[in-house]
Amino acid sequence: MSPSGAEFIRQIKSQIAQVDPGEVHETLSADATGNGGPVAVIDVRESEEVQRGLIPGAKHVPRGHLEARIEGAVPDRSQHVVLYCASGNRSALAARTLQELGYDNVESMTGGYTLWKDRGYEVEVPKVMTPEQRERYSRHMLVPEIGVEGQQKMLDAKVLLLGAGGLGSPTALYLAAAGIGTIGIVDDDVVDLSNLQRQVIHTTDRIGTPKVDSAQESMNAINPDVKVVKYETRLDSSNIMEIIEGYDVIVDGVDNFPTRYLLNDATVRLKIPVVSASILGFDGQLSVFAPYEGPCYRCLYPVPPPAELAPSCGANGVLGVLPGTMGLLQATEVIKLITGAGEPLIGRLLLYEALGATFTELKVRRDPECAICSREPDEISEDEMGVFPDYEAFCAAAG
Repeated sequence: MSPSGAEFIRQIKSQIAQVDPGEVHETLSADATGNGGPVAVIDVRESEEVQRGLIPGAKHVPRGHLEARIEGAVPDRSQHVVLYCASGNRSALAARTLQELGYDNVESMTGGYTLWKDRGYEVEVPKVMTPEQRERYSRHMLVPEIGVEGQQKMLDAKVLLLGAGGLGSPTALYLAAAGIGTIGIVDDDVVDLSNLQRQVIHTTDRIGTPKVDSAQESMNAINPDVKVVKYETRLDSSNIMEIIEGYDVIVDGVDNFPTRYLLNDATVRLKIPVVSASILGFDGQLSVFAPYEGPCYRCLYPVPPPAELAPSCGANGVLGVLPGTMGLLQATEVIKLITGAGEPLIGRLLLYEALGATFTELKVRRDPECAICSREPDEISEDEMGVFPDYEAFCAAAG
């Protein structure tokens, strides 16, 4: 005779480890102060339940999708995992499932979220997407590494694009489609007929229109929810700190070395990651410069190359589809940085050669003697924060 539902749950609970909410609270508090080991707290309730509140820092993996999505949430099967549901029953079943999947340090929280809340422990009420947003981003939320939490992070994120040209065009369109909540665009140029071979965010009827206006029109046509902040100006030492401050990620699509060095020095000071790409002919390269996590741009290029070794696209041309390839890789890196999915290209330089359809990855190490990132942020005085050298002269000297 098969056991009743209640008896079956009792049998399962006897076969797994359980933990009191008080112990979980202490563990999470220790993690927050850096005195405890990492613990992954997984909420296995349904989305409708989670919308009413969850344990701060918990990742939502519904019980019905546990087998398919848990590896995205907890890739290390030796990590300490605490599962919870409303009362402790579904989490017990989930714990048994994880054991069968090879997770060897799994606990189910007794009493679930109900007991946690009854004891007065902190809860977090997530922002609730509108029905339209849930439909618009539904395919994102099915991806285990993104989910509802990752999509909400994108909706809350602020990303600044430097340039609405070849690289900025695909990046802007896809980040807008992805639901990045605020996208800033810096560009002082107007749309020209010669741009349209590669700058797909613009159209023929917008020739002569400021690129920031044209870009906003295209982005909001795809996703009217995106807030587009326009900076119809050229980035320089007098405005860079004011413009970039407050953004979570910056996308470098500029085409000159003085601005790249200026951007590097300013973002290191403010500790803002930069997703940088460059293109020429059939070749492109890409990296992520995350201050104090890896090398900065100056670690890779302490001085700019001579002008004859770094001609512009205007002088030597560029394959029209190449900015699309590299711009979409930039957009992907932005999403990874915001959601925490995967491994960003920090300390790695990705080279793409379109004629041979080859990708090559080079390791880039942080230079302990770097003129910029070898100094810790607290060593940079307030007086220095907005003061920069003459980058035009610096780059000209290299030639």
